[in-house]
This record gives sequence, structure tokens and C-alpha cells, in this order.
Amino acid sequence: MNDYHDTWLVIPVYNEEQVIADVVEQALKVFPNIVCVNDGSSDNSAERILGTGAHLVRHPVNLGQGAALQTGLSYALAQPGAEYFVTFDADGQHQTDDAEKLVALLREDVADVVLGSRFIEQSDQVPLLKRIVLRTAATISPTARRLKLTDSHNGLRGLNRKAASRLRITMNGMAHASEIVGILARSDLRVAEIPVDILYTEYSRAKGQSLLNGVNILFDISLRERGGR
Repeated sequence: MNDYHDTWLVIPVYNEEQVIADVVEQALKVFPNIVCVNDGSSDNSAERILGTGAHLVRHPVNLGQGAALQTGLSYALAQPGAEYFVTFDADGQHQTDDAEKLVALLREDVADVVLGSRFIEQSDQVPLLKRIVLRTAATISPTARRLKLTDSHNGLRGLNRKAASRLRITMNGMAHASEIVGILARSDLRVAEIPVDILYTEYSRAKGQSLLNGVNILFDISLRERGGR
């Protein structure tokens, strides 16, 4: 088995008490260093995380996934020996073997950032509404097109220390993904994209992107791109 003591999984958590313990315990079988950022959850997510032995950082109020990712990356960057970082969803959609693939490419030094994509191999498994929103987001974003990305809103990302240190996420809501892509497009960081297997469970589908949230993401992208010109 590979040694991942130099790797940190960063998991933003908001009201995931039903699944977060299982997600973390499965990930800990591969990755010994995990920080969960409990983003003002109103349920028992924090207690479930504490029971796993993962590191727990708390936001006293809900600040949004972007803010939780920034907090988690800042925490992980401060840990001795931390060289590689993987952002990982709390709802059970992401697989640890895909996270290992991201880290493997980072170790080979062929990229500073490796992004997961749902649309290179398994696009037909993505729910229709989500597929429409995500493909539209990648199409209308000039920065996503500049990087030739097929999936600009996938939460599974691998970053080396150089890349993680450069991220300064200021968009706290779901549009933080577009902000990250914009930061990467304007940098000299090497970006790669690989296919990943997203597990769409009944639970994750129930918590998935609503039509309103999808429209809000597209609107936020439009404002961000217009403001960045």
C-alpha cells in the first residue's frame, strides 16, 4: 500500500450526519490525514466526525462550501510534512481510488493540479439536470474553456503544495468552483483533468443540485467572468 502521510484530504461538511462517519472511516483506510470542516451544521455532523478520529475544524455559522474548503486547506497546509491535498465531498459520491489517482499524477510532477471529471467517461450516469447545468457551466466559462476542462464544478481535486498555497477562495457559496478555475487559468500552474467515478446514491441525489441552485451558479459565473475582464 502507498504511504500517504504527506497527503491531506479536506472535506467540507454541512448537515451530513447520516453518512459522514462512513465516508471518513472508509477514507481513513487509505489516507491517514483527514480534516473535516464542519460548516455550521445544525445536526450531529460534528459528533459523528469526532467519533472517527479525523481532525475537526468548526465554523460557528454556515459560511458556504468555498469558505469551508479555504479553512480546510489552510489547516492542512499548516501541518508538518503536508505536500499533497485532495478536496473530497462529504456525501459519499467520491471514491478513494480516484483520490489516489490524483495524488499519483501529482507525485509524478506532471501537473500541479489534477481535477476530476464526470464527463470524460461516465457522463450518462450523471443525472440529467445536473449534466445540463455542469456542461453549460463549463461551456460558458471562458476560463474553463481556456483550460480545456470538461467538468469545472467537480469537487474532487488534487493539488500540490505550490498550488494549494496559491488558492485564496473568496466566493463562499457553490460558485467557488468557478473561482478556483479562474485562479488556475490566470496562473502558471500546470492543470490536468482525469476521469473519475462519481457514485450517485439515493442520498446524494436527494441533496444534489436543485434547478434554482444551478441557475444561481450560472449567474455567479457570469458575474465573476464579467468582473474579471
